[in-house]
Amino acid sequence: MQARLDMSDIIARTEQNVVRTKPWIKRLAELGYIVKGVVYFLIGFLALQAALGVGGKTTGTQGALQTLYRQPYGQALMLLTAIGLFGYALWRLIQAWLDPDHKGEESNSPKDIVRRIGYVVSALIYGLLAWQAVQIVLGSSSSSSGQDGTKHWTAQLMAEPFGRWLVAIVGLIIIGAGLYQVYYGVAAKFRARLKLYQMSSTERVWAIRSGRLGYSARGIIYVITGGFLVWAAIQFNPDTAVGTGEALDKVAQQPFGDWLMAYVALGLMAYAVFAFVEARYRNIEIEK
Repeated sequence: MQARLDMSDIIARTEQNVVRTKPWIKRLAELGYIVKGVVYFLIGFLALQAALGVGGKTTGTQGALQTLYRQPYGQALMLLTAIGLFGYALWRLIQAWLDPDHKGEESNSPKDIVRRIGYVVSALIYGLLAWQAVQIVLGSSSSSSGQDGTKHWTAQLMAEPFGRWLVAIVGLIIIGAGLYQVYYGVAAKFRARLKLYQMSSTERVWAIRSGRLGYSARGIIYVITGGFLVWAAIQFNPDTAVGTGEALDKVAQQPFGDWLMAYVALGLMAYAVFAFVEARYRNIEIEK
């Protein structure tokens, strides 16, 4: 009984310290999480098929969009996807500006500044992905799965003064982000931003499991892509850089590679499930 009272007290205090987000922002954020989940589910599902030898292929986000576009009513699905991705990018900017997830005393600390910069970078990435979805609908996007794009921007960056060092720094940042993703997942740090009190016990168990596996798998992909960026800088060869699809290929080339890729593919699908959980149970209110 005391535990229930404590939880009710926590919920009451939390609700007193939030400003209700405008409904249209909440709907866009929720749609964004759903679309993000669909994209990661497709990447994971196609990679799992490839690992099991039953078709499929390793691909990145743009390849997943192309796959979605080829489905029945693909144009309408792609427009909805673009709206969702733009909505998610907007939510990331709101997170960076208004800090909905963290306490006021943490604001402007070095850790918090890094976190906010990460939100801005995420907003740019998903905004660009949304624009790619629009280009697919307009017929102006290539059929590339995204690997060539990684090599292209790496080559452009290397052509700049100190570009080689910049590529190495970006790679190290991505490796660091990947290691943190693994830690974030294993430690289940994501629980703090979910409305766990609204879930059943079964939902809580599977939400935490999907988050742990999902963040760990995505962290592995980050570490691989970041590592090959650093190697590209060392070799001064942009062709060494890899995107998500090629990172999955690298996993498959290791001993017991098919099993490893199946694990990572299932992890990406789990991350998709967690994105769906966030669409339903994510705290999308703004703290005072």
